[in-house]
Amino acid sequence: MSDERTSCPRCGTVVGARQEYCVECGVRLPGPARFGPLPAELRSLRLRIVGLAAVACAGAATAIGIASDSSGDARVITATGGSVTAPTQAVEPRTRLVRWPRARSGWTIVLTSVPKSKGRDKAVAIAQRARTRRLQRVGVLDSSTFASLRPGYWMTFTGRYQSEAHATGSLRRARAVVKGARVQRIEP
Repeated sequence: MSDERTSCPRCGTVVGARQEYCVECGVRLPGPARFGPLPAELRSLRLRIVGLAAVACAGAATAIGIASDSSGDARVITATGGSVTAPTQAVEPRTRLVRWPRARSGWTIVLTSVPKSKGRDKAVAIAQRARTRRLQRVGVLDSSTFASLRPGYWMTFTGRYQSEAHATGSLRRARAVVKGARVQRIEP
């Protein structure tokens, strides 16, 4: 340990070199002597920056060297021989729409409700579009024939479910086709 002594800048009392506070007035003492030299001396900072720049340049040069394809004579390999055509089965989507049985209760996903004044064709067109987007068991029903529905609409629906939870589980897939799709209870 060093016996160096300095004085307090406020009261002038003699303090030790590694002392942090003045005992007389309580002021915190300044100076790098308490903790050693500043961590970012200008010379060492320059050396660190130059060293890091050299490492970065070397890394970039290595990456470019590895990534570049210097081989000029690339061989092309061609497969020769016979081939077998796999038989394909034509899978035709069902063109008929599903009908909801009048005497059956259950849950469904209603894709859209079209007022009867606009005609059934618009509801059927939405149902056909839903079928091309791979929704299963799509149909159109007349809301006037079911007590749980508001009369006067053609309703495009998909699926028949035993519970609301099952219908809600399939709602996400239906909303990918029609954003306003909703779960609905159907009762005769």
